[in-house]
Amino acid sequence: MKKSSFIALMAGMLALTACSQKEAPVLSKADFQMEFTGKKTDLYTLTNANGCEVWVTNFGARIVAIMVPDKNGNMQDAVIGFGNIKDYTTLASDFGSTVGRYANRINQGKITLDGVTYQLPQNNFGHCLHGGCDITIPLGWQNLVWDVKEVKKNSITLVMNSADGEAGFPGNVVATATYTLNDKNAIDIVWKATTDKKTVVNMTNHSYFNLNGDHSIPVTNHILTLNADYFTPCDDTYMTTGEILPVAGTPMDFTKGKAIGKEINNYDYEQLKNGNGYDHNWVLNTKCDDTKCAAKLYSPITGIYVEVYTNEPGIQFYSGNFLDGSGLDKQGNKMEQRTGCCLETQKFPDSPNKSNLPGWYSAELVPGQEYYSHCIYQFGVE
Repeated sequence: MKKSSFIALMAGMLALTACSQKEAPVLSKADFQMEFTGKKTDLYTLTNANGCEVWVTNFGARIVAIMVPDKNGNMQDAVIGFGNIKDYTTLASDFGSTVGRYANRINQGKITLDGVTYQLPQNNFGHCLHGGCDITIPLGWQNLVWDVKEVKKNSITLVMNSADGEAGFPGNVVATATYTLNDKNAIDIVWKATTDKKTVVNMTNHSYFNLNGDHSIPVTNHILTLNADYFTPCDDTYMTTGEILPVAGTPMDFTKGKAIGKEINNYDYEQLKNGNGYDHNWVLNTKCDDTKCAAKLYSPITGIYVEVYTNEPGIQFYSGNFLDGSGLDKQGNKMEQRTGCCLETQKFPDSPNKSNLPGWYSAELVPGQEYYSHCIYQFGVE
């Protein structure tokens, strides 16, 4: 072999090695094993026939990594997040978590059921956000260790036993979160819950997607399509006003798909100013039909897209406005503003106080009923 050919071959091998090292997150079970609030945490890997992987920890029933192929067939991690359990338990975040009992906001942290008013934590501008989540005093299911009920090659079911009065919510609730990675490269998520007393339940997944491969590149280049002609505006405390307004002619219109960053800094538009970017609930045209596509997110760099399907009436698109660089992600990057975005399937924010309004949906759960919420994140390439 000629010297020049040998050098070229070695350079190519080194390049491939470097590429493979960059593509795969550096994660180990040992880095996710500890005791937290008297329970043990761990890391679980789901695989399918195509070599895709979903890594899940039982701390907050969180998705830690999603490995899917890009347009060149290279595996890329589709979500940002920490690379060890210590950061998850000490740095405030919702990365990849299962949020409950109530995802999003409840006005002034108050709900009234059968004439009884319950005071919930007021952890966000006087409102209850994501079940009152607080990393220092574990509230909200994303900061608690779930019990692992069943693990298979491609699925995991986790259980949360939430006591009556926990974070102020009424009723003993038993909830499950099941993640299944199928051979169509889709993550199928099913949430179920029962209660022994009337309560409210609204669960979601809070993954921060970045489909660029290199997570230091902001998601403002992603093309987003939302199957929604209306949205629920919010005030400057991020609380929904009770209105349902059309998106047409506003920066909230993603019906035809556009770059997230195209109008995100147009703070002359009040809703973008109030949300510090996009942090709003869209009213889905799918009308709770989980066979119809509710949203699509696409990276022109990798060609990776994710489609969202759900039986819920709304989806919260959050453009990572408050990411501030705290901690390092799995790739060693600071997670700066808008380096990840969320597509959270849900009941509308503050539904417990607005379900009497036209177009709003109830989040109440009563004994004898089962809460059921379904979300599919379908990955592919263009």
